[in-house]
Amino acid sequence: MSQRRAIRQFYLAQSDSATVRVRISDGTSARLTVKGRRAGMSRPEYEWDIPVDEAREMEALAAGRVLVKTRHLVRAGDLTWEVDAFEDGLTLAEIELPFEDTPFDRPDWLGREVTDDPSYYNAAMALGGDQASSREVDQ
Repeated sequence: MSQRRAIRQFYLAQSDSATVRVRISDGTSARLTVKGRRAGMSRPEYEWDIPVDEAREMEALAAGRVLVKTRHLVRAGDLTWEVDAFEDGLTLAEIELPFEDTPFDRPDWLGREVTDDPSYYNAAMALGGDQASSREVDQ
């Protein structure tokens, strides 16, 4: 599988317990997402489809900067990596596992592990703090 889509992503709110994000994909679909605090390697996540026109209007309410990236879906065995190439040159790869202890092979193209570095969270890059986007690193 080799798919890609253009993404505009921005945040409406962030607190110690949750972030609220809007993502517009290929200009044709949009989702509102609420992500809870991380517990271990996972975190609760709730998503709803929203009208693209409303998502575009909400962009005016964005806190911080809008993240622009191309997401590539890369199949590796039974799992799929999401490889995000940001417009500023940063590339991050992420895999969503069915369970935290699901075994997987690390592809040869994968770079340094940054899962535990909060400066690489999309919310941190959009809302401030340490700008990981200035570094060339793969997750």
